[in-house]
Amino acid sequence: MAEQLAAVLRGIRTGGKIPSPFSFGKKSPLSLEHLITAMTVGLIFLAWYVVTAHHIFSDVIVPSPARVWAAFLTICSEGYKGTSLLGHFAVSMERLLAAFVLVVITAIPIGLLSGCSTKIRAVFDPIISFYRPLPPLAYYTMLVIWMGIDNSSKITLLYLAGFAPVYLSCLSGVAKVRRDFVRGAQVLGASKHQVFLHVIFPACLPDIFTGLRTALGFSYTTLVAAEMVAAENGIGWMVLDASKFLMSDVIFVGIILMGVTGILMDWALLDLERRIVPWKGKE
Repeated sequence: MAEQLAAVLRGIRTGGKIPSPFSFGKKSPLSLEHLITAMTVGLIFLAWYVVTAHHIFSDVIVPSPARVWAAFLTICSEGYKGTSLLGHFAVSMERLLAAFVLVVITAIPIGLLSGCSTKIRAVFDPIISFYRPLPPLAYYTMLVIWMGIDNSSKITLLYLAGFAPVYLSCLSGVAKVRRDFVRGAQVLGASKHQVFLHVIFPACLPDIFTGLRTALGFSYTTLVAAEMVAAENGIGWMVLDASKFLMSDVIFVGIILMGVTGILMDWALLDLERRIVPWKGKE
């Protein structure tokens, strides 16, 4: 009986298929899609160079790639307003990652439990439904009044911004769990704890990662906005401060840095998902 239960649980985790150990984490070679992506990025930079080389727009509005690169090197060596570029970046990442970790350790279990229990869901649904449509900056003022302009108010804001997407993704994942998997595990003697841990949780992992990617992007956007409203450092603050003096090259440095960082973090989550959920898309 125990062997049958273990076999059922393995099949549930992999969507009915057991992944080969030789294909786990295997990376695909360079594909046509990668080439198209590289060409797209190259065309964007080429268009940027042509526009600035022919002075279609003023350098104050659209700085040249060379000017932006020079500003990047200057900030790397001399810093910006007394703080190095790495310092501004580290402060922003500290705020973002602290909030994201809190989201992971609270939103996932609460969302899964809410999906399994209507009573727990009745507690959290009204709260999420109330604040989720609100723009984060609408209640950020109150957080600043209560907590000040230091990291605590910003981390709380990012936490609230990231909690809702993960919570809703967990609810969606639980709703899509196949009932025959749950009944099959129960018939073979699995307890409620085993069903939750070995059936519901693995089946919800694809939705959980979708929610985490959404939450990370939304939290990053909220972080930049929060730093622009009330901060003394950070990448968002640097961009806002540079805009006051029409330093478009510094603004471009900050925007490009934020965009590249966002792409890398999303890629990291995608790679983690491929390693933890190798059966996704193979059902």
